[in-house]
This record gives sequence, structure tokens and C-alpha cells, in this order.
Amino acid sequence: MNADKPALGKRIKNPDGTFGEYVFENYGTVRRRRNNLGSGVFFILENNPYKTDSEAHKRMKYDPEKKTEGFILTIFSHNRPEWAICDLASVAYSITNTALYDTLGPNTGKYILNLTESPIIICSKEKIKILINLKRENPEELKNLIAIVSIDDLEEGDIELRNLGHENKITVYDMKEVETLGEIHPLPPIEPTPDTVFTITFTSGTTGANPKGVVLKNRNAVAAITFVLCTLASRFNPVNYSFLPLAHIYERLVLQHALVVGTKVGYPQGPSTLTLFDDIKVLKPDNLSLVPRVITKLEGAIKAQTIKNDANPMLKSLYTSAINAKMELQAKKENEHKNPPLLVYDRLLNMLRKKMGLEKVEIITTGSAPISPSTIRFLKASLNIGVAQGYGMSESFAGFMASSRFETESASCGPIGVTCEIKLKDLPEMGYTSKDKGGPRGELLVRGYQIFEGYYKNPEETAKSFDKDGWFHTGDVARINSENRVFIIDRVKNFFKLAQGEYVTPEKIEGMYLSKFPYIAQAYVHGDSTESFLVGIIGLDPVIATQYIKQRFNDTIENKDDIIQFFKSTRNRKILLEDMNQSIVNRLHGFEKLHNIFVDFEPLTVAREVVTPTMKIRRAVARKFFKNEIEKMYAEGSLIKDTKL
Repeated sequence: MNADKPALGKRIKNPDGTFGEYVFENYGTVRRRRNNLGSGVFFILENNPYKTDSEAHKRMKYDPEKKTEGFILTIFSHNRPEWAICDLASVAYSITNTALYDTLGPNTGKYILNLTESPIIICSKEKIKILINLKRENPEELKNLIAIVSIDDLEEGDIELRNLGHENKITVYDMKEVETLGEIHPLPPIEPTPDTVFTITFTSGTTGANPKGVVLKNRNAVAAITFVLCTLASRFNPVNYSFLPLAHIYERLVLQHALVVGTKVGYPQGPSTLTLFDDIKVLKPDNLSLVPRVITKLEGAIKAQTIKNDANPMLKSLYTSAINAKMELQAKKENEHKNPPLLVYDRLLNMLRKKMGLEKVEIITTGSAPISPSTIRFLKASLNIGVAQGYGMSESFAGFMASSRFETESASCGPIGVTCEIKLKDLPEMGYTSKDKGGPRGELLVRGYQIFEGYYKNPEETAKSFDKDGWFHTGDVARINSENRVFIIDRVKNFFKLAQGEYVTPEKIEGMYLSKFPYIAQAYVHGDSTESFLVGIIGLDPVIATQYIKQRFNDTIENKDDIIQFFKSTRNRKILLEDMNQSIVNRLHGFEKLHNIFVDFEPLTVAREVVTPTMKIRRAVARKFFKNEIEKMYAEGSLIKDTKL
């Protein structure tokens, strides 16, 4: 249907190191490359000199009748067109794939490769030596790995890589070579069935243990795409920017849906996330799929140019009036599915959109972690666009419900979609029941076509996750209002008891501070049964922290290190904490408020392993990582003990 339409594109690198326009391959070309790659993969595995008689290698045989279980192909790269071609080849030839990503670390990468017995990895060139060395250091665990395919072209100077591979019983090819071999030795695609396993996506989890492999079949993928087709309005000749990591299920769904509807998909310049705005100014996408940590940075950047632009008071006043007027109109129920016009202000806001390269963006979707409703309201108003919040997990092949673009409350994940059903389970120990005022509350349970059937080689975790009626227990606490919209409000078991006996749920508290005090971008709340108050690890927003210091302390500090040093002062931290607590006054009980804080820029990072790649806090790991800071805060005591809470 879309053979001649542009499909997958990347920017061409200029001789001076800059990047030019996007260049696309059409759908017909992508289809041909898909078949060549699929055929070539079977050829280099079946004819591999390091093939053994192991059970894993017996599964490498091309089997159009699918009488035997197949092998698992691993992808390890940043987002690029070839990632999508690997995904398409996997579907077309009924090959199960999985993905590695940098933040997993070598130990987890070794664990996944050993568990899946993957014989082949398709990766970017800079990963090859790392992977070969991983096998050299773990020859028994990775004995089944016998082929690595470089997405980037290998040149004469790369003979050392090939030799290093042979020394460790791995053949090294580049993708162009494999596609050529597939063109010479073509094989017909092996059409998948609904029960064919499409992918195994490994969730990093919040406990710090080995990741669990979520087994997702083609039926799950088709159901997920069906949900998106039924939920988001289709556009003519859509344009996507593939920004979120394709190793995660959210972007995989975005990709598969995009290919179904004939989308032109553009990719980043490279692995860095810092090229987002540079790329979209050239690509001009009509929608963006983002996550809260990216959206809050976008919010901070917009505020610095508009309502907090102290360097230009006139512009600040104009934007403040325009954004406030827009937010007021969007809060009216009759405008829930469209953007209410304000002609004079629209012109001003559209100029801001164009400046940021967002002039064609109609909708931003967000998921994977909670986001402040105030952030959604601000983005909708300031950028004059729709923002939809979805809910899903790896276990559901990403989203299965989503809000409307201009929902008045800006806090829900919308109603349940067409592919699943949900119900709530009472949690009396946490104070959540079906009889609660404001709508039933409890643990969110889900079942349906999008929901996986089990974890890879992990029957124990599978059994723990489902009840006898087939309901998957998400671990999230939800509220359902009178219009059947779902609000995620807490996590099951994410609560602890303070010394005086009160139960505290940290995620609720973190979300409240983040939504009401715009100068912070991260918050980790900690409590202990031997202590009577809460402490917190706070991440300042680097874009607007200087503005806060100027307004609150009448001081000018630009250097980040100096800002952190500034808040090492007990007096300054106390003032910051008092302002934070004032922002959530009457919204939390006294015992739920922070009494002491440690301040830094982005203390919660994936590299420290205190959060997952989707920015969920790994509380047990975070507690150990920040042990010294926590002990110092409790030793120092409450900064606000004399303040009325």
C-alpha cells in the first residue's frame, strides 16, 4: 500500500561534522531489505563454523512449518533505521528478538544473553569489542553466541575486530554483507501466528534483582496496535520522530503502529538525547512520544522563555496572560476534545512553537511514569497543543488506556481501551477500598488480549503475578471516577511506618512536591520505623534554579557547583524546605511532610541504578546508595521542628 512513500530516515552528516536534511528509504526498499536481512541471518547461522550440536544451535534452522522452537536474536543499538528493519525481519521470519541497552550494565547483559542462549547479536559498531570481550570473560555462559552483525559498515581497518571474534568463536559481519548473502540465498518469509513469540522485553524492575523477561506474542502486539488505532486520531501522511529508546516497549509500540499507518519515521543523529530539538526543527514531526523526565525539562525550558523570563518583563507579561487565558479555557468541559481558539494569543503561542521546532506537532503523548497534572496543563496551554497521558507496562505491550488530548482534569490515564478489562482490588491496610469517597480505589488488575502470559523461564514470578481468574496484578493503586476515568495514585507495598505508627506512601508525597513546587525536578522520600519524620533527596531543576535563588534570596549564582554549595548551608536549605512545604500546605498531613533534605542536580540517575530506565525509583537500592546522606539528615534533625505543619 505504501511502497513508494518515505519510511525510515536519518540525517546525513556533512564534511564539517554537522548534520543536514533527512534522507529516507521508501517502504518498498525497507520491505526488500527486511527479507534480505531475514534470509541472511539464517544463512550465517546455518553455515557458521562455530555451530555446535547444542540445543540452542539446533533451533537456528530455517523451519517454515514452525515445528520447533526458534532461536532468539538480540539487538543492541541506539535508535536508527536499521533497528526497525531488524524488528520487521523478526516479525516476517517468525524470529523472537530481545534487546540490550547501555544502562543494563555488563552483568545484566551477560545474564540476558546466557538466559536466552542467543546465538546472534545485531549491534552498532562500537559495541562489538565489548561483546566479544564479554564472551571471552564468560566463555561457558555465552558459549552459544557465535555471530555478531555490525549495523555500521566494516572497513579494511576493522580486520582486527573480525580476528578478535574468531579468537573467541564468533563470526563478525556487517549488515550490508548479511543482506547481500540473503539476496543471493533468498528464503520466503515465515508468517507468524498469534502465538508466535515476537519479543522478550526485559524489565529492569525496582528491586535491584535480575530483570524479568516479559514474553510478548504477536497477538499482544496486534492488540496493542489495535488499541492505538482506536484511541488516537489518524493523520494523512504522518511524521514521527523516534526518540525514546527502542529497547523499551513504549517506543516499540510507537514504531509498529507507525509502520502500520504508513508513517515517515525520522531518527536521531546518534545515541545522544541532546539532539532532540535540533532534529525536530528539521524533521517537523506532527506528534511526539515522550516520557515525564523529558517533558519536565521541556516545561522548564519553556517557562524560562515565557512566564519566568525576568530578563524581558514585557514578554513575560504577554506570555503569562496568554498561558493563563488558555489554561482557563481548556479547563472547561466543552473543550475537552479540541483546542479552544484565542486568536491574538494563539498567534503569540504559535510563534513560540515555531521557535522550538514544534509548529506541526498536534499532540504529545506521555507514559511509563507518573507526571504532574500541572505540567500537562502548562504544556497544553503554552504550546497550544494536545497532551495525552497513557498507562501501560511491558507486560501489556505498552499502553492500553489513554486520556483525551484536552482532558480538563489533566490527571487521568483516560478510560480503559478496547483490548483489555480492569478491576480494582481493595487494599484496606493502605486505606484504599471500593467504598472510598470520590470513587473506588484499590490495586489495578487487568486482563485481556494485550496482556502477556508469563515471564521467560520464570514460572515462580509468573504465578505470583496472576490470580486464579487470570487477572494480572499491576502493583499500581488506581482510582476510578464517575466518568470511568482511571487515575494512578500510588504503588502497592510502597509504604512504611514511622516511629509514632503512621503509615506513609512515598510516591504520593513525591508526586505532590513535584507537581506543586516547580523548582525541583526529582524527589526521593525516605522514612524509617525508628524515626519520627521524613527526609528527602531533592533534585533541583537546573534551568530555573538560578531564578529561584534570585527571587527568594536576592542572589545571583550561575555555576551549578556553586548552587549546590549554596544549599549546603542549613539556613538556605531550611528556607527551600519551608517553601516546598508551603506549596503543598493543606494537601498532606503533617507527618507526610519532609523535615530535612539533601540537595543536588539530578541525584536520581540510571547510571547510579537508583532508578529504572523509565525513572521509577528502586527504593531498596536508593536507600543503600544515599545511606550516608540519610544518616546525616537524621543526625542533623528536623529543620522545621519549630514550624507549624
